[in-house]
Amino acid sequence: MADAAMVELADRIRAMLGDGSEIEERAMFGSRAFLSGGRILVGSRRGGRLLVRVVAERAAALLIEPGVSRAVMGARTMSENWLDVAAEALADDAALMGWIDVAREDAGSEDAEE
Repeated sequence: MADAAMVELADRIRAMLGDGSEIEERAMFGSRAFLSGGRILVGSRRGGRLLVRVVAERAAALLIEPGVSRAVMGARTMSENWLDVAAEALADDAALMGWIDVAREDAGSEDAEE
């Protein structure tokens, strides 16, 4: 079941991505995932955390940003391509849009694999 922070973040993401038909939204792994070309771009997770998929080469630099960590699902730490961004780091729309832009830039890369 979705918590209020997760629903609020999903609403913000949806508004920023617009009504473009290239974005698909679906419930996945206890989150709201936003897909582009059938691949997860970003996701809204419990507690208002943002799941972001990036290329491995960029992940190390992004991990030094405040509130950013490797994504964990259950007991499994995900690959370096998956980052969690804390709700506190997404307080304003500019910050959220910055992360969505990072995900979009990396979405077409073969290196942004699971």
